[in-house]
Amino acid sequence: MSVSRREWIYGLGASLGTVALNALLAEDKKAENKNASTPSISNPLQAKKGHHSSQAKACIQIFLEGGPSHIDTFDPKPKLKELHLKEFQRKSKFKSAMESGKRYFVQSPFEFQRAGKSGLQMNTLFKNLPKVADELCVYKGCVAESVNHPTACYHFNTGNRFGGDPAIGSWVNYGLGSLNENLPGFVVLPEVYYPQGGSANWSNGFLPAHYQATPLRPKGSAILNLKPPAHITPKQQTANLDLLQELEKEHQKKRPEHQDLLSRLHSYELAFRMQTEVPGIIDLKSEKPETLELYGVGNPQTDDLARKCLLARRLIEKGVRYVQIFSGGWDSHDYIAKAHKQRIDALDQPLTALILDLKQRNLLEETLVFAGGEFGRSPDNGIRGGKKVGRDHNPQAMNILFAGGGVPKGEVIGATDETGAKAVEVVHPLRDLHVTLLHLLGLDDNKLTYFHGGRFKQLSQTGGEVIRELT
Repeated sequence: MSVSRREWIYGLGASLGTVALNALLAEDKKAENKNASTPSISNPLQAKKGHHSSQAKACIQIFLEGGPSHIDTFDPKPKLKELHLKEFQRKSKFKSAMESGKRYFVQSPFEFQRAGKSGLQMNTLFKNLPKVADELCVYKGCVAESVNHPTACYHFNTGNRFGGDPAIGSWVNYGLGSLNENLPGFVVLPEVYYPQGGSANWSNGFLPAHYQATPLRPKGSAILNLKPPAHITPKQQTANLDLLQELEKEHQKKRPEHQDLLSRLHSYELAFRMQTEVPGIIDLKSEKPETLELYGVGNPQTDDLARKCLLARRLIEKGVRYVQIFSGGWDSHDYIAKAHKQRIDALDQPLTALILDLKQRNLLEETLVFAGGEFGRSPDNGIRGGKKVGRDHNPQAMNILFAGGGVPKGEVIGATDETGAKAVEVVHPLRDLHVTLLHLLGLDDNKLTYFHGGRFKQLSQTGGEVIRELT
């Protein structure tokens, strides 16, 4: 039988030393599998132990695409009232394509309140969030590296500004697996229009296809083609999968280095199992009327995000490890008073309900919830006077909101300067935020690696440090 050049080179690795090493590794693998710390070949998504014990077992990420203004949400800056519409000279090395001509300081058009026993500061438009203020932690020391939306979205969600790498959820899925074999470990709830950068924001990148996200569509059928044609019976589907499995075994014997077919087979098997599990989860009719009202389902202002937050709770409750919600519209260069009001009104009730609901069900302590965008906003803008005032992109200062999962309660970590232009206390780059997220879920970024492109790769790209104040 002839072999390809690739297969011949691959076969050179079968020396006596390699055979001995593989035998030892196989024994180690058997021992690990007994402890359920690694996935079996038949189910790569089975639940696994983390690298260390952790309070958080699952995560819900709410990505506020466009870059919410920290200055107008949780980080008030009284100094801007004094400087309003005075000329501003930007010293930052970060400049966007929108910048031209003179720039002017812009005060916040909003009032602020202190909420809860902790006295956490937040925009007064948050009517519901004060109820859970003492469950919240606001981190103000995070800094990004990109000033443009697509690269900044990629960086926040995958650790790589240029896309193509695995999303945070894929790394968590790879490291911990799913707690329900009938559901994927990583689910995405996008909007009708995808975020800047598209689906690469939740890609499995170079990780095997088992760990990719499963998007649930916001309108129409949540998953296209999930149900088989009427003339195909479950018995026929099982027979087809059995045939595919036999063909895959033969394929693996001849080409053990090729995993694509195995990944596809597992996706078919998961889709088959999801046919019975998913419809019951996405159907919100089984929820009590008071729960739907709590989230704001049916209210035109909150309905979209309310359904996503409620669905996220249901998915986590059923064993999904990582749920990512996308909520756009935060890119307020003009008319920030109107634009941010609409977004806060849409976010306030669903987010509050999610935290209250998780707490009531004793799920908050083991579920890490966090919300943030790709960067913050500037204290200045290039537009002067009148009503047309907003804020530009600002990667040097941004707020990340946390709840549950072992994060400090009712606390503010870090700070920005007097105008909100840059972070000045507990300052950390995004890679440290990523390392911390993994740490809170029981994963060590330095151990959670995958060999690709000639080296072991990780979410942080080059390594980072845990933000201890958040743990």
